[in-house]
Amino acid sequence: MNVRNAAVLASCLLLLPGLAVAQDAERFEPIRLRSKITHVQPMTGLVLWTSSQHNKTNAVQLEFSYMKYSDVVRERGRYNWRVLDRLLERVAARKHQAIVRFYYVYPGNPTTVPGYIKAMRDYHETRGESEGKPTMFPDWSHRALQEFTLEFYQKLAERYDNDPRLAFVETGFGLWAEYHIYSGPKKLGETFPDKKFQSAFMLQLDQLFHSTPWMLSIDAIDDEYSPMLDRKDLLALPFGVFDDSFLCEQHATVNESRWNAIERDRWKRAPAGGEFSYYTPGDQKEALAEKGPHGVAFVKAAADFHITFMIANDQPKYRPMDRIKSAGLACGYRFQVTAFEASPRRSRVTVTNRGVAPIYHDAFLTVDGVRSERSLQGLLPGESRTDEIAAGGTAPKLAIACDRLVPGQAIEYDADLAGERR
Repeated sequence: MNVRNAAVLASCLLLLPGLAVAQDAERFEPIRLRSKITHVQPMTGLVLWTSSQHNKTNAVQLEFSYMKYSDVVRERGRYNWRVLDRLLERVAARKHQAIVRFYYVYPGNPTTVPGYIKAMRDYHETRGESEGKPTMFPDWSHRALQEFTLEFYQKLAERYDNDPRLAFVETGFGLWAEYHIYSGPKKLGETFPDKKFQSAFMLQLDQLFHSTPWMLSIDAIDDEYSPMLDRKDLLALPFGVFDDSFLCEQHATVNESRWNAIERDRWKRAPAGGEFSYYTPGDQKEALAEKGPHGVAFVKAAADFHITFMIANDQPKYRPMDRIKSAGLACGYRFQVTAFEASPRRSRVTVTNRGVAPIYHDAFLTVDGVRSERSLQGLLPGESRTDEIAAGGTAPKLAIACDRLVPGQAIEYDADLAGERR
């Protein structure tokens, strides 16, 4: 074909119906976009207790509560979730989400084992002293307690695994369900479940929770209590971890070794959280000080351990809400849109995670309400990616959609794109 014939053929092709439109549809033009993150992002940040008088604030997005098993179940097989539903309703009404932790043992208190189990003749609890207080410990040798615990989490997951009011579930055994009895009678198979039951418990949680992340204390790596170091299949489970004495004086020598043993990169697939230490009064008072309570600033520690949330209920005593908010902004994910262009029918968006951790629930870039095919879940800090979305035009509207938000919440993003035409 000579040059003249090729030119004629090209001109004829341009006249074919739809071809010019198709070519124009693939012409992407940069879109002007300005946006700024102004709030702590959903499912991240510092955390107040649900009972705090300060929790009616946008400086936090999460609230924490201990829960009693016996408040839900008193008689065999009869579950009354009213106490949890009401708590979740109150939290959601404040435009927050909840973190809950059911416990059996709390120093100075009876156990929260359901009454029908306590009434069994061959069920025998242990009375001991913990934190200087008379404390009751469950009878983990009894099959009924083991069966109830497995059944309880099955029912919990069936009811709440996809509930947007619930962000994370913490769980465990021992004092405060923090996976230790450092004060009180410690006997595996009696006051603390044996390793065989613990293994069954962890494996079941992995099968039950598909949407809501479940989390164990970093002390769950202690081989004195736990089977995890002997069971690599347990260590491979996608559970998150929480550190209940974050920034304590011995954190670098004791706590950090447990973070390392339970897999320091676990944050890439499951959340990392915790609570500011109460070991000394200064631990709370200086938790958000410039150099922290023991020479390490919280912002640095949050980045080093890829913290998504940190329980900080006492902080309003020591810091203004603006400081609590700024510390919360140093946690979790933070999205930045670095490129946005559109054709008449499609958009192309490049997003980077500038935070310290990924988001652990599905979230999607949307253009005019049309979602991207891929979720932002799992986009690691420093990583970028580009998605195409089947909506475009000259003035497309970009947002981030997430079905795990409660009314009043929104995932924000940073952007400063001029949008000059090429």
